[in-house]
Amino acid sequence: MEDLVQVKYAIDTFYFLICGALVMWMAAGFVMLEAGLVRAKNTTEILTKNIALYAIACTMYLLCGYFIMYSGDAGGILPNLGFLIGEENATEAVLASGGDTYYSARSDFFFQVVFVATAMSIVSGAVAERMKLWAFLAFAVVMTGFIYPTSGYWTWGGGFLSEAGFSDFAGSGIVHMAGAAAALAGVLLLGARKGKYGANGQINAIPGSNMPLATLGTFILWMGWFGFNGGSELKLSDVGEANAVAQVFVNTNAAAAGGAIAALILARLWFRKADLTMVLNGALAGLVAITAEPLAPTALASTLIGAVGGVLVVFSIIMLDKLRIDDPVGAISVHGVVGIWGLLAVPLSNADATFSAQLLGIISIFGWVFVASLIVWSILKAVIGIRVSEEEEYEGVDIAECGLEAYPEFTKG
Repeated sequence: MEDLVQVKYAIDTFYFLICGALVMWMAAGFVMLEAGLVRAKNTTEILTKNIALYAIACTMYLLCGYFIMYSGDAGGILPNLGFLIGEENATEAVLASGGDTYYSARSDFFFQVVFVATAMSIVSGAVAERMKLWAFLAFAVVMTGFIYPTSGYWTWGGGFLSEAGFSDFAGSGIVHMAGAAAALAGVLLLGARKGKYGANGQINAIPGSNMPLATLGTFILWMGWFGFNGGSELKLSDVGEANAVAQVFVNTNAAAAGGAIAALILARLWFRKADLTMVLNGALAGLVAITAEPLAPTALASTLIGAVGGVLVVFSIIMLDKLRIDDPVGAISVHGVVGIWGLLAVPLSNADATFSAQLLGIISIFGWVFVASLIVWSILKAVIGIRVSEEEEYEGVDIAECGLEAYPEFTKG
């Protein structure tokens, strides 16, 4: 019996770590997607932001974020403050649990830390091409160390939303909507890129510099999402859990496909062109939509949930442009608008979830992250400024912030 417990513990820990590594690889997906969708003159800065935010997220979550998220009282609102991540599971305690402790405490931290980095990556693309690098990194410290862990405690940490029955399997709201709320607060204070909007409601397209790179980033994210959703099952080492993990993988893939197809068809009908950027965001929208509940639906239902996400993201991107909310990569639409849809879709397949609990979670998480982020962005704006000068924006933030260009042999775009 003890040998069986140890083997299952090892299998589940290994599975958790591999899924965490897949989610870490999503950082590469975000940076490639964003690098492809910004202009050439802003590429180095977006690369710098993404690798720096990942390092900051890992460090802040290690220092205090993980403790805040998982050390609070059951059903509470205010988290407990503290530092570091506690002790590893002892062999004797694992054996004494009879299998109830089925993965390493360190594997749990690793899996959770790559999630907080994902939330922060969402912000990066939305504020691209005109935000100061160091203002962004200062915000990353607060977001990953305090803002995200607080709402994470309300949900996965056993706080009041968990007690209220709010359901978010892998983070449509906890991760994706939270990142979008932080991004929206920053974008509203930051303003649009120069030349994006003209008089009389004119909207000027600002094409990205590298569509192959953006497409590669989308495929990397699609692949990493199997770890994102699959790892959230938390266990693999028995027949029931293995079947559940397989279902999660199938549903995740089906939703992404549904989102891409729906966005492709809608773009063709609406714009008379097969808009690649809409297809890419449609696939990501499908992934975000299914993340709240990737286990309960059938594969066909997952395809339809993803397809609705693909339709919503196209409408949302157009609507935000009409409202003059400038999001170069569509992050607010993909992760925010579709994140909300994903949460509202949970009761359609999960009988234990209710629309009232889902709405409470949406309002609480979005409201907290948006207001807290708006306060932090406002302080940064007053103290150090958050936007580069008009001249620096024209020349490109690569030179102004990083001192080198990503494509020095080409004319800046």
